Amino acid sequence: MLPWIQLDRATIPGDGGELRLKQRGSEFSIMLGSTELMNSRLSGSEEALATLSCERIAGRKSPSMLVGGLGMGFTLRAALGALPQDARVVVAELVPAVVDWARGPLAEIHKGTLDDPRVAIHVGDVGALIRSKKAAYDAILLDVDNGPDGLTRVSNDNLYSHNGLRAAMQALRPNGVLAVWSSAPDSAFTRRLRDVGFAADEVPVRANSKNGARHIVWLATRR
Repeated sequence: MLPWIQLDRATIPGDGGELRLKQRGSEFSIMLGSTELMNSRLSGSEEALATLSCERIAGRKSPSMLVGGLGMGFTLRAALGALPQDARVVVAELVPAVVDWARGPLAEIHKGTLDDPRVAIHVGDVGALIRSKKAAYDAILLDVDNGPDGLTRVSNDNLYSHNGLRAAMQALRPNGVLAVWSSAPDSAFTRRLRDVGFAADEVPVRANSKNGARHIVWLATRR
């Protein structure tokens, strides 16, 4: 078996640790310590995060979407495939190197999505961006941790708190959708979504194939 080769490393702002980009043949991995955050062979649940959200906002004129976390671009690519040509997608990525990787060693995976005229890249904290907006988005998609807790940095806990969820609700337009990716279920998070007034569904999705690992996407609608 081919060995893993480390291509680059990047510090996560705010004492979040260090990301490492690795390659083995045609396979890529982004690691945080000993935890694999994403792998180029596993894209199904990230794509589902986008397609399920787009289904909820289908038919809207000039829909606006915020994607928290660029990663390997699977969510963005799936969203662009489902959204109309008059859509606008803002991708908030905290780590500048992840954007550089998308245009460099991971360019074949991203397939030019960053050059799509519908896309704008915001290098910064998605939480701060959410808090700065009112009724700005039809959908907010969050894939910045392995679930609704601050894995990549502790301050991300605020995204999934009652206050963070209220901020997301205020940033959404009426009947807008907050979608959150997770590697595992979390009943307490489902309760928090409902506590702040979202109509929330916890949807199991496969990481890749029918036999792949089961992940979770929350779809929470602003009533």
